[in-house]
Amino acid sequence: MSDKAEAAESRSEDSVPAYSWYVLGVLVVVYILNFIDRQILSILAVDIKRDLQLTDGQLGFLGGAAFAVFYALFGVPLGRLADRWHRVRLLTIGLLLWSAMTALSGFARNYLTLSLARMGVGVGEATASPTAYSLISDYFPARKRATALAIYSSGLYLGGGVSLLIGAKISKVWDAAYPGGGMAGLVGWQAAFLAVGIPGILLAIWVASLREPARPAAETVGGRHPLADFFVDLSMLLPPFTLYHAMRRGPMAAVVNLAMAAAMTGFALIMIELTGNLPQWSSIAFGYYAVFSWASTLRRHDPATFSLIWGTPAFICTALGYGLVSLGAYALAFWSAPYAETVLKLPKDELAFVLGGSGAVSGFLGVILGGRLSDWLRSRNPSGRILVIMFGIVAPVIPIWIGFTTEIPALFYLMNFLAGMFAATALGAAAATTQDLVLPRMRGTATASFFLATTLVGLGLGPYMVGQISELSGSMRIGVLSLIGVAPISLALLIYAYRTLPKAEATIAERARAAAGE
Repeated sequence: MSDKAEAAESRSEDSVPAYSWYVLGVLVVVYILNFIDRQILSILAVDIKRDLQLTDGQLGFLGGAAFAVFYALFGVPLGRLADRWHRVRLLTIGLLLWSAMTALSGFARNYLTLSLARMGVGVGEATASPTAYSLISDYFPARKRATALAIYSSGLYLGGGVSLLIGAKISKVWDAAYPGGGMAGLVGWQAAFLAVGIPGILLAIWVASLREPARPAAETVGGRHPLADFFVDLSMLLPPFTLYHAMRRGPMAAVVNLAMAAAMTGFALIMIELTGNLPQWSSIAFGYYAVFSWASTLRRHDPATFSLIWGTPAFICTALGYGLVSLGAYALAFWSAPYAETVLKLPKDELAFVLGGSGAVSGFLGVILGGRLSDWLRSRNPSGRILVIMFGIVAPVIPIWIGFTTEIPALFYLMNFLAGMFAATALGAAAATTQDLVLPRMRGTATASFFLATTLVGLGLGPYMVGQISELSGSMRIGVLSLIGVAPISLALLIYAYRTLPKAEATIAERARAAAGE
């Protein structure tokens, strides 16, 4: 091919239609609302703790595993449904569900009802990223994909930051207007949940108007209706159906499944005895057992997908390595506001404005710069994106240490900004890497698998870990600083991914055919 032909082909691949950018813009708005609904609990945490008489460990559960386990587990069958069904329709249904459950959080009167509402939010939000990642991967060429995914991911930080501003403002105005509780006895934090949940129902109409891109014929899967497959996939995660699927694979598979169930039960009992937190460790143990059961069944039903995801060390190490980045990021996002309010004695209005605004800006800058840099590095090095993920785990260490040991509010705010920006650089790189390691028809499943790490490891453990260590040590500062300990583990996983990724990506089609027995 001549130089001119190569240049023309490159321009063609770089060209992105205006409608693709429009779709991306709508998906960013959805993701902003997604994280407003998810993160608003942080700025309301002190008020919720007071009114519902909760401990820091219980708060950590509400901000982490109560949402994360259901988000992660339903994300698996929903990710596979996104590979087979109408993605725009699926996203619309999910948006309606999580918005309604956020609004219902406003009617919670105790720990149990708020926990159930947060679980419902997790189920609904599990539709968002598998559908969005798959749509973006269809609408944007490979060399623009990390940038597009990074722009989409900016909604995470914009939504997280805006949630602090909205939550603090609505709560303050409501409580000032109705000191003894307003309509139906609702107080400020309950009104805030209602105010951010209801608009999502209207946004769903806009989402429903998007065009579903046609899938290549090679990506379509025949057989049962995709919704029937969804319920089959869901049964692979939920006991006792997990044992039924194991028995279908043979006696040895059933024994292995029961052994895993026993091991997770034993683990949960030990951790409950040590911490006294039944919901947290029951949820985590259930989540890990369910994922094991699903992966075992996937190996039989779709060996090619299993091979490219669970059978690829580069994929697993990238997902887990970034999962530990997200552990720190989620923990900081949840606990920074309560820390500033209780330890530094900063007024809620000030910290909501500064942390919310700086969180939105730092996250947006970090994820966009990280996405652009990772695309540039990948064009020069097949493993170049992994370098950006490594930066995302190492760079925040010093800002976290300085920010959470200082008594100077301005320095705390600055270090919180830097820690958030540095950690955000890793997201687009990690997401694009996992998409690059699978075939197009597997993208939704790959996204769901990637989010298993970011949720069951990151969100499921991060906020709770800080809360539990804070409770045991009597110091929220020690709880936050404990996050630094995950950096060496993440770095080791990412170094292994860096070394194995080029070969894994070069042999995708070959390994998929071999696994499928073709």
